[in-house]
Amino acid sequence: MSESARPLALVTGASSGIGLELAKQFAEHGYDLIVAAENVELDDAVEELRALGGAVAPVSVDLTRRADVERLVAAYRGSGRALDAAALNAGVGHGGAFVESDLEAELGIVELNCASTVHLAKRVVQDMTARGEGRILFTSSIASQAPEPFQAVYGASKAFVQSLAMALREELKDTGVTVTSLLPGPTDTEFFDRAELTDTKLGASDSKDDPAQVARQGFDGLMKGEASVFAGSLASQAMGRLSAVTPANVATRLKRPMTEPGSAEE
Repeated sequence: MSESARPLALVTGASSGIGLELAKQFAEHGYDLIVAAENVELDDAVEELRALGGAVAPVSVDLTRRADVERLVAAYRGSGRALDAAALNAGVGHGGAFVESDLEAELGIVELNCASTVHLAKRVVQDMTARGEGRILFTSSIASQAPEPFQAVYGASKAFVQSLAMALREELKDTGVTVTSLLPGPTDTEFFDRAELTDTKLGASDSKDDPAQVARQGFDGLMKGEASVFAGSLASQAMGRLSAVTPANVATRLKRPMTEPGSAEE
């Protein structure tokens, strides 16, 4: 990879869903890639990405482990090239009533969505500011705009990511490094299956957004240096903007019929 004149991008959570589609956007726009994920789907994703041209280096990591975060940092630093862009996309969810839901799963949300994002962002920001150039995309969610009943920890984790991204954007505004937050609505990925949310109206809906569309909008916003990108369909974008200006107690109450377990059957 050190021989290439193409810019270099890092994408986490790149094995499927929005992360894979973000990686495709970078590849299609002339970037070489370092892609990270934990699961075996990463091998298939790498083949698909290499078919788009450019070099693709996979790194299999569990980002809930600090040693693995540092191993990923060592991988991109060891490429011998500057990191031009980073999409910090890895994340996980888990649904259910908080009184009953699995504690380990929820602590895993905090470790991946919050702690590992801080850890990796720290290294990426340090490297990019030293160079005086770079672009960082955080995958947040419209769930960050108001509390999420029955996805309490997930919603809180995305509020954390959104706050972190916007704070860093302000801190870095004179450094040559841009920070953009991507806020998708419900998207047609493996998220709802993995989060055990398929029995909710939200999870069972047939009108989820196309992850390719979400990624394209996020990539375009990143390249333009936008602060926040409400992505997906016009309805999802409107829902995100409305949540941002609706009082939290009202927005939370409105979300409940969509996120409550068993609501898919009502």
